Amino acid sequence: MKRRQFLIAQISLFFYGLIFFTPSSRRAMAEPPAKAVSAFNLYIDGVESRLDRQHRSRDSFLASLAPGSQAGLRRGELVIQQLTLSDRGELPGALLHHWRGTAFAPGAKAADFERLMRDFNSYPQHFSPQVIQARVVARKDDRMRAVMRVRQQHVITVVMDTAYDVNFGRLDAQHGYSVSRSTRISEIDSAGNANERALSADEEHGFLWRQNTYWSYEERDGGLHMQIESVSLTRSIPAIIGWAVRPFVESVPRESLEFTLRATCNALRQ
Repeated sequence: MKRRQFLIAQISLFFYGLIFFTPSSRRAMAEPPAKAVSAFNLYIDGVESRLDRQHRSRDSFLASLAPGSQAGLRRGELVIQQLTLSDRGELPGALLHHWRGTAFAPGAKAADFERLMRDFNSYPQHFSPQVIQARVVARKDDRMRAVMRVRQQHVITVVMDTAYDVNFGRLDAQHGYSVSRSTRISEIDSAGNANERALSADEEHGFLWRQNTYWSYEERDGGLHMQIESVSLTRSIPAIIGWAVRPFVESVPRESLEFTLRATCNALRQ
């Protein structure tokens, strides 16, 4: 069994490099196809409509979990769910990833969480090594525009400069939410070196084309219940090698979600 897993990992690594670093492939897929963007936007409309309904009621503010999940959450466990069905994640020339994570932070308050989320300057402190730099470039009431430099390290290391429109809202003092929509994602070559540069559109690899993040949080039971939903768009995988590469590609958003939840719980304990 271990030998089979090792072989799959090696094959995945080979094809991952092949499809993402072949020059002709890069040029063909640097930009998301228009049909994929339209499908992504339509999917986002459905997600945001459902979240809007949730956030109008205390009884349904958070998505329901399987029976028995609360006990695990109180022990510090995370509940991670993949929400995209296999057939709905396939878009023309792209993949859609939708994950939800739930955590419980004992003793934390809704106000503590909101202060943490609004303090973008502290993100490199709390969310390192994924977040390298972060700052707010414009702010008005509960709306802001923010930029971040982020690092994803799995088989390879990818650094991206990202920009987001972020909105905060609340139902009352115990229930709040935030919506973060990407407006720009640029892959950075030779990050941190004197010759670093943003790759042009025909040089980028399509690691991440779009990313929206939705937080919902509820203060009760002596702590804070938090849910985060991440919806992202990446380049597609050729069907002939999907069996080998897909498990790795799908692990990236899951692991990122787990890291974010763990880091948030740690920051709330400080």
